[in-house]
Amino acid sequence: MSSIQLKSGKRTEPVEVLEKNGNKIRILLGEEEYLLDIVKVEKNIYSVIRGNKIYDIEVALSDRKNIYSVKYKCNSYEVEIVDARMKYMQNRIESSGENFENIISCPMPGKIVRVMVKEGDEVKAGQVVIIVSAMKMESEYKSGKTGIIKEVLVAQGDVIEANKPLIILE
Repeated sequence: MSSIQLKSGKRTEPVEVLEKNGNKIRILLGEEEYLLDIVKVEKNIYSVIRGNKIYDIEVALSDRKNIYSVKYKCNSYEVEIVDARMKYMQNRIESSGENFENIISCPMPGKIVRVMVKEGDEVKAGQVVIIVSAMKMESEYKSGKTGIIKEVLVAQGDVIEANKPLIILE
């Protein structure tokens, strides 16, 4: 189905989504296959069932592109999602002369829930600019820097592909 890499610290693990049916997802993480049942229980909180174990995990997008803050029990991890499209987009943007930090995109296909800015708006670093629903999760995407909105490329209700540019900052 789809393949990505998860980076946390010095560790990088390939992840392949083998099958998805409702809340159930079967993945290959490194060499291990997992069947997970993932349910959003409240904003940024997910209950993940694997076998007879339940893991309550908090997942939030950080201020940096494609990096999530993942908390489980008392431990906190920074996890970066890297996929082929992201690598392609980075190369394409860099070759066009546009700064990758100026582009806000979603690493997964999804649906635009809410666009909170318009062209010409001034935004501050860390300000939420768009909300996207992907894999039954709503994620807030923030501006990585203070600047002016140059272009809004999507509208509420649009269905998007992974890594499609959504908003461009000057």
